[in-house]
Amino acid sequence: MKKSIPAWVRIPTILFIIFGVIEFFIDSGEKPAFIEYPIILLFLVLVLLILVAIEAIGNILEDILFKKLDDDAKAIYLADKEKSYEFTWLKNTYKKLLGQKPLEEEGEIILDHNYDGIKELDNNLPPWWLYGFYISIVFAAVYLLKYHVFNGDNQIDELETELAEAKTAIEAYKKTAKNLVDINTVTQLTDAADLNAGKAIFETTCVACHMADGGGGIGPNLTDPNWILGGGIKNIFKTVSEGGRSGKGMIAWKQQLKPLQIAQVASYVLTLQGTTPANPKAPEGDVWVDVNAEVTTETVNEITIDSTQTTKLN
Repeated sequence: MKKSIPAWVRIPTILFIIFGVIEFFIDSGEKPAFIEYPIILLFLVLVLLILVAIEAIGNILEDILFKKLDDDAKAIYLADKEKSYEFTWLKNTYKKLLGQKPLEEEGEIILDHNYDGIKELDNNLPPWWLYGFYISIVFAAVYLLKYHVFNGDNQIDELETELAEAKTAIEAYKKTAKNLVDINTVTQLTDAADLNAGKAIFETTCVACHMADGGGGIGPNLTDPNWILGGGIKNIFKTVSEGGRSGKGMIAWKQQLKPLQIAQVASYVLTLQGTTPANPKAPEGDVWVDVNAEVTTETVNEITIDSTQTTKLN
């Protein structure tokens, strides 16, 4: 039972091939397949155990057959087995790739000219170099046809495509990443968790000027339809972030609050609209109407505008 490759080379090679096939057919992302799917690791371990068991059984059978041989057969067998571990197949492959003549056959390819006793052999080009050259010619022909004849996508086109895809992915991410919100992307939050967080922020930072019920004190009343700097989620977000009127408005909170927190407190302020505070402050500013909101006859009839005020559409 002559073996050309020892078990310590053969078994890991088989496992490596199996793992490579699994990685090729399973898209596991950045992590290796056996980490993404632990069952694959169990499968590889099972294959390893089977291969080790087969190797062990083969060695046992080999020993049994070896004991039945006579002394001369044993000597021949051991000599052949010793040679099999010398990787003669690798050496032969290496020689074929070089394409050299054996020393005893060099006389057939020696050239006539002689330079001070130095003669030259007329060796052919090494097969590895020759095949590589042929492959490069084929590759160049395919490359020429694809990119210069049929105008295939070049690296600049691929870069522009990837940049466009990345920009789309970033915009999609911004829509779901609340903490990346800004004046252009903010929307009114309606989840109870966001409103509760906004209420907590309001009670910590806003009650001193607007009162706990939003009725107003130093700051304006937040429960009526009048707004000094405009109502709606975008205007309120901007006012909280950038501050109120210069010299007499509230401070800018963008240094103390994160964008998500500003969106939460702005959304909570909108829930105070139409409530009845204990001591409401007189209306200030203009009645603000959202032109993007659906307006019904009943809604219009409910809005009473003082004759000294103007309706601000934003």
